[in-house]
Amino acid sequence: MSKIKVLIVDDAALMRKLLTEILSSSPKIEVVGTAADPFIARDKIKQLNPDVITLDVEMPRMDGVTFLKNLMRLRPIPVVMISTLTEDGADVTLEALESGAIDYIPKPKTDFTHSLSDYADDIIEKVIIASTVNVSKIEKRIKTFENMKVSPKLSADAILAGGSAQTIVNTTDKFIAIGASTGGTEAIKEVIMALPSDVPGIVIAQHIPATFSTSFARRLDEYSSLRVREARQGDQIISGHVYLAPGDKHLIIKRTGAKYICELNDGPEVNRHKPSVDVLFRSVAKSAGPNVMGVMLTGMGADGAQGMLEMKQAGAYNIAQDEKTSVVWGMPGAAVKLGAVDKELPLDGVAKEIMKFARKSSVS
Repeated sequence: MSKIKVLIVDDAALMRKLLTEILSSSPKIEVVGTAADPFIARDKIKQLNPDVITLDVEMPRMDGVTFLKNLMRLRPIPVVMISTLTEDGADVTLEALESGAIDYIPKPKTDFTHSLSDYADDIIEKVIIASTVNVSKIEKRIKTFENMKVSPKLSADAILAGGSAQTIVNTTDKFIAIGASTGGTEAIKEVIMALPSDVPGIVIAQHIPATFSTSFARRLDEYSSLRVREARQGDQIISGHVYLAPGDKHLIIKRTGAKYICELNDGPEVNRHKPSVDVLFRSVAKSAGPNVMGVMLTGMGADGAQGMLEMKQAGAYNIAQDEKTSVVWGMPGAAVKLGAVDKELPLDGVAKEIMKFARKSSVS
């Protein structure tokens, strides 16, 4: 089998060298070239015809996102962004994902010696996955967002932390639990944007770094008619609100009397992730049973599949994004293979199915 041809685009010579060494260590990958800026990269793409590009977010002469947008318009190629773990870096990286990047990898800090092995495994895996993605899916997604309109926003908050409740919610209230990874930030956004402001409360576990989750929640909030924020300890799940697991905490849902509340857990990674979809889904299975709908969106790996099966066994109704519209059909596919999914749907059918579930008579 032929190797995956990779072009590395980064203005830092040290980073080009590091990425070349990491990617070349995989027998499945061949680094066919490097470029110090997008103008050099443009010529090398024509010469080398790479299968995947790693692209630095911040570069001279032309920034990575501008180059990415031009690339996706003129010659779509799978791109993995190399981004800084800062708030500004998070905003730019999320913009890159909106503009067609398949995935991203945080740029290692200068003291990365001890974590280099994990970093290497992560970027190799993401480049290999990116090489399998049909870029036409990304083009369709971009066009979908361009045609979507944002509805008026409602805002309301309720915090429940180690004490009495402030808002009474019937025990028959429903909510939605969503899990996602690779390609998930854009899939989640498409679903959230299509939902009305009276939708049942939504809890989300998306694999994302801690410095990115705040920016992601803010962007979702700006795009949708729902109130979106990072989940906080004691938050009560109420309709019209979305609670995103922070990038460095597990999100656990517990039932307290007539209410469902969010609890944050700082335990170890599960399935190499924190937040873990399995942790969220297992907690939902225990606390909500048939009052919840599980949604598994695009993602690499199998995190959440077992938890979704436990949800189904507890009476939950579960759907998964289909293979055709998933950037990576790892997590949804794993859930389907376990028999945890009631229905597979294209991404543009997920919001409609959520509303069908919401309108059905509740169970206690």
